Amino acid sequence: MRRFIAAAALVAFAVPAGAQDAPGGVGTRVPPPQTGEQIYRQVCQACHMADGKGATGAATIASLAANPKLKFPAYPITIVAKGKGAMPWLNDMLTPAQIAAAVGYVRTHFGNDYGDPVTAEQVAKLAGSPPKAGH
Repeated sequence: MRRFIAAAALVAFAVPAGAQDAPGGVGTRVPPPQTGEQIYRQVCQACHMADGKGATGAATIASLAANPKLKFPAYPITIVAKGKGAMPWLNDMLTPAQIAAAVGYVRTHFGNDYGDPVTAEQVAKLAGSPPKAGH
């Protein structure tokens, strides 16, 4: 066991600084998601599931599939930006354009057919500032 820890420590110090983000090096940085589908898969899918049907376990995660609450863009924009219940606020993690893309994607997938576009301007107007830590 000591040999393993020593070897791991040597490997950690042998990696040049910054190599973790260099292509072909030890690792690469994942580009930030841009499309609604990319954002859904990277940010939302872990809780809302690949089929958008949500889940029940430690918390109840809302189903997005065939959800009439998504008809008016203000509702999902506000929930994504400001959070509600088990849903955390994301306006400190995603840009208004990313939130608009994700909301637009959900509103046109999973059995939803609400095609009117969602814009970054709508998101910026409704999202406000991220909540302060501890509130």
